[in-house]
Amino acid sequence: MSANFIGARPTRQRKAVAAALAEVDVFRSAQEIHQLLRDRGEDVGLTTVYRTLTALAEAGEIDVLRAPDGESVYRQCSTGHHHHLVCRTCGRTVEIEGPAVESWATKTARAHGFAEVEHTLEIFGTCESCATHPPA
Repeated sequence: MSANFIGARPTRQRKAVAAALAEVDVFRSAQEIHQLLRDRGEDVGLTTVYRTLTALAEAGEIDVLRAPDGESVYRQCSTGHHHHLVCRTCGRTVEIEGPAVESWATKTARAHGFAEVEHTLEIFGTCESCATHPPA
């Protein structure tokens, strides 16, 4: 992640948030990222965490999705346009491509006279590990 903060100075706190995101492999809430930073002894305010996550998401450097409970969660992703398959128990995330979804979205938009269409798709379920061995 290049941590392009779009007009914002790359402060120590913003760099700390970007570094924390680079180390997590599942979607995390702003509060969870803030707690991770506190556990490391980083002095970063929750407001700075929210602002940094927003800037990184707007720059397209991280993905943000709305979890089933309505909370926004964040993750650094490694590919271009993609979708997510997310375990609602452990948070395991698989990045997936969906050519059928892309085709359907384009076709549906054209049928209704829309152009420059964007979309997101997240699929929530239970991964095989959690289904087989549920956490206690």
